[in-house]
Amino acid sequence: MSDPKSASLFERAERVIPGGVNSPVRAFRSVGGKPVFVARAEGAYLFGADGARYTDYVGSWGPMILGHAHPAVVAAITEAAKNGTSYGAPTELEIRFAEKVIELYPSIEMVRAVSSGTEACMAALRVARGFTGREAIVKFEGCYHGHADFLLVKAGSGALTFGVPDSAGVPAQTAKATITTAYNDVKALEALFAERGKEIAAVIVEPVVGNMGVVPPEPGFLEAIIRLCKEHGAVSIFDEVMTGSRVARGGMQERVKLRPDMTCLGKIVGGGMPLAAYGGRREIMQKVAPIGPVYQAGTLSGNPIAVSAALALLERLDAGVYEKLEALGARLERGFVEGAKKANVEICVQRVGSMITPFFTTGPIRSFGDAVKSDTTRFGKWHAAMLLRGQYWPPSQYEAGFLSAAHSEADVDATIAAAAEAFAVVAA
Repeated sequence: MSDPKSASLFERAERVIPGGVNSPVRAFRSVGGKPVFVARAEGAYLFGADGARYTDYVGSWGPMILGHAHPAVVAAITEAAKNGTSYGAPTELEIRFAEKVIELYPSIEMVRAVSSGTEACMAALRVARGFTGREAIVKFEGCYHGHADFLLVKAGSGALTFGVPDSAGVPAQTAKATITTAYNDVKALEALFAERGKEIAAVIVEPVVGNMGVVPPEPGFLEAIIRLCKEHGAVSIFDEVMTGSRVARGGMQERVKLRPDMTCLGKIVGGGMPLAAYGGRREIMQKVAPIGPVYQAGTLSGNPIAVSAALALLERLDAGVYEKLEALGARLERGFVEGAKKANVEICVQRVGSMITPFFTTGPIRSFGDAVKSDTTRFGKWHAAMLLRGQYWPPSQYEAGFLSAAHSEADVDATIAAAAEAFAVVAA
């Protein structure tokens, strides 16, 4: 790593923080390097602890769709802070936030603010269980819905078996209520419902997977989830924490014209602050306390500073933003494909809007089983070469990269040139 100050900070951090980081992927372990410690960010750029500038394709893992430190968002945060940082009491800002979310997502009739995507998914599934009176939930291999115990589950010996814990500290009995099956496999899902439909409270899905790299749904897959849930009395949940207001103003459900029973939101709809939300059909959300029997609470839920940032960002997401992001995404995709081809490096680039992943394997990637065939060693070499050339790419083969409206064509072209050189390093 070319940043000695970051190296020193990392050594210091490792003495007081597990792994030196407050979220595992930040440690760079999967790419064989050490993390860049960030001093500040502006627009499309991060600035390392030693002042080096990087073109940023992480964007705080998705929220920074307008770029870092957008003046309107910063102004909203500053003005809100003058009135106090937290009340633990209701505000008009919370109502405005809820009204904005409902405007953007027609499937949502009522919404509850929380503080993180993990909390949104955890609460939505609890509500689904309370609404249906059932315990089993279905998730898909490679989809990540936060670190709640019952979501850190891998498949058992077969698609229809009970799950087993995928993390130490998760009780086996908790994991047993979670069933895992293959993403994009409609037949497996139909077989699962045929055998255990009366037990299933909900099916939760990333409508575009971003946590095994970008994997879009096959035609008919999302429709099948909604159909099967409706037929069997289960709740369909779209986890749009990553895709919400990223692939369209109203998320992936706007692009595919579908209405799930419930939706989980975070990242962009949080304005880059610790804010998320879950919502859905009125009859389901009326099960939430204090008007229903499903308890969920949070001191910082609907925090006035976070909600102010969210409103400032969401109000600026117009058609022009998404047109620009689509054009930049297509430009970057073409550049990656051409650069890899010239270097004779086999990759498969997958993209939905401004979410993009170069998989170091043949494609297409339709499932977790496909994604894990990627050559992570080659990806690690490419990542290191990109970092040396001032390109801050997600430090994992299995994470999505993100563009922002602050990126310019010149930024993307410089990234394409750097990527071509990095592919050549991989091929050497």
